[in-house]
Amino acid sequence: MTLELAAVGIGTEPGAALPAVSAVAAPGHPGIVAVETEQAPVLASLVAGGRMKPDTGRVLLDGHDDPAGIRRAFALVDTPGVAEPFPVMSLKRIVHEELAFAGRRPSRSDVATVLDELGMTSWADTHVQRVPTDVRVRLLAELALLRPDVTGLVITAPERHGGVVAEWFAVVRDIARRGVTVVLVTSKAAAETASALLDTTTITTEGPEDATRTGGADTGLPADTADATDATAPLETRS
Repeated sequence: MTLELAAVGIGTEPGAALPAVSAVAAPGHPGIVAVETEQAPVLASLVAGGRMKPDTGRVLLDGHDDPAGIRRAFALVDTPGVAEPFPVMSLKRIVHEELAFAGRRPSRSDVATVLDELGMTSWADTHVQRVPTDVRVRLLAELALLRPDVTGLVITAPERHGGVVAEWFAVVRDIARRGVTVVLVTSKAAAETASALLDTTTITTEGPEDATRTGGADTGLPADTADATDATAPLETRS
């Protein structure tokens, strides 16, 4: 699955809300969108994820206009005001609510299983605002991939949480090499570093069947998904 942003923009120059940007994302090769200002990363993410129509340019899924297909296949990850967890939510609470959102059983044992398979048990009671950026990106990305039909991600501005670009971009790169189509929306400075890292790395796509695995561990939950408890999703509210 390939997603192409072909000179998409919102508003007119100078001072467009989203100056025209282009990128191509495919399994094994993240698409990197470089934007500045506070508003542009959110707008670029909404456009890339099929949630907003650009004023100029086109967003193509496998070469075709298919906004509905993009919305089904792509989840927004950590998009401010749209798909980000509350800063004081613990990781175990985020996992609980995302499992319910994905139609999975959000029992205490299932939450513990997910955190264990992601290697995040020690962070279970920590507020998400206090975890390293690479941990945050991996948690939210892996949880988004548990949702039905999601095989692509739009990850918004990880650099705003601090940390070393090489560390959190390694997470983005590893997810892409598992067969997930990933669009990274980030600042121009972070995009320059990420692009350089991507250019010096050979990425082997493992295939879409590994899309919910981390380090070879399957993050899927037991088959019993009956009667998931109601929860208010802290992340993206799907229409």
